[in-house]
Amino acid sequence: MSTSADPTTADTLSTPALVVDASAFAHNTAAMDAIRPDRQLRPHVKAFKSTALAKQLAADGHDAFCAATPREVEGMAEAGLTEDLLLANESLDLGRLGTLDAHITVAVDSEAILDAVISSGVRSVLIDIDVGLPRCGCDTEVGLQLAERARNNGIDVRGVMGYEGHLMMVSDRAERIEKVEEAMATLTEAHDRIGGGIVSGGGTGTFDTNTWCTEIQAGSYTLMDTHYSQLDLPFQQALAVVATVISINQKGWIVADAGLKAFGMNLGDPTWAGPGKVLYCSDEHICLVPDELTDFSVGDRVVLHPSHVDPTVARHEQMWLVEGDLAYDGVVRDRWPIDLRHW
Repeated sequence: MSTSADPTTADTLSTPALVVDASAFAHNTAAMDAIRPDRQLRPHVKAFKSTALAKQLAADGHDAFCAATPREVEGMAEAGLTEDLLLANESLDLGRLGTLDAHITVAVDSEAILDAVISSGVRSVLIDIDVGLPRCGCDTEVGLQLAERARNNGIDVRGVMGYEGHLMMVSDRAERIEKVEEAMATLTEAHDRIGGGIVSGGGTGTFDTNTWCTEIQAGSYTLMDTHYSQLDLPFQQALAVVATVISINQKGWIVADAGLKAFGMNLGDPTWAGPGKVLYCSDEHICLVPDELTDFSVGDRVVLHPSHVDPTVARHEQMWLVEGDLAYDGVVRDRWPIDLRHW
């Protein structure tokens, strides 16, 4: 989606710039395809919020997507990605979806949400089951009642979903498998009673250990962050923010032009390979302490890796796909607008 007016090399990008390492992105999609091909993966667009990136995944056979907000669903439909869109979240704002020319399914865990589905014109649901994460989801008995009422109103109950988000970061693999199995026992029992062809759940942290779901709702794997990089996952860090050094203090630190407004910080500071360490972030600045202050000059570029993909991406207007060095002489291969940003 690049144009003739776009920068052609990384050193000409205005900073702070959100960049994607082309090699790492290709590695990540290939690693996922090897384990979760085609409809075994339902990529979650909330992670990357870009229909241009989504089209890359659709070209690999992942043409069913899930989203977190009605606006994301609308954006996907407008981009022509209409084959199978799941709003994997409860919402009362569904009237805007019922008129879209797309196959849309929504998650339901209460009578109020089902009322919104019935009045919206959306004709497909998944019953959202509580599998241990203290968030959305209902118990199986409530799910049975919702499924019966949905069917009585002409709604297609395609199956169930349940998100074991509380288990994404269990570091010991054997423990992760054990706990996911416990959570999925609840979901599969609900599926046995509710019916439908879909058992949807999981995420990047459990994409290969959750063998009970028919489809996995992973999105962060495409770009990765330093939080997920702590696990034994076959994915590489593809997402970075490139910033420019704008000040050097002889007391021992340098300042670059990317701060709280450039990163999602809920999981901690971004990571700097340095050599050196991150001191802190403020609104427009990141303060770094290099091992050797004399190695840096005003105008130098630094590459910073975010701790959380989703809120970092949502702060930017586009991602730049770069082949080679992310800060200087790498070749800009594409520009992916972040057209699903905001709510």
